[in-house]
Amino acid sequence: MNAGARPPLVALLAVLGLVGCGSRIQGTYTDSTGGVVLDLKSSDSASFAFSGQSAACTYQPAGNHINLKCDGQAGSLVLTVQADGSLTGPPGTYLPPLRKK
Repeated sequence: MNAGARPPLVALLAVLGLVGCGSRIQGTYTDSTGGVVLDLKSSDSASFAFSGQSAACTYQPAGNHINLKCDGQAGSLVLTVQADGSLTGPPGTYLPPLRKK
């Protein structure tokens, strides 16, 4: 095998890894009190509930981040997938860490 054949294989594996990441993040995440609930569904749809208010959302995995866009929200909320699988919001936000149920 020549050296020129390796980069496409590496690129393919990287793309497959990103696609597979989406299925690993699916599920219901909640804070320790149950007051914040994020449900990431198998498609790009999600729901986000906070203090009894809920919104329909869409999400897009991007490396170790999830871009969450909810109805009525200006812009996206970028969540970080931590090494333990929990999700955290941007520094300085009200969002507590969310753990998968």
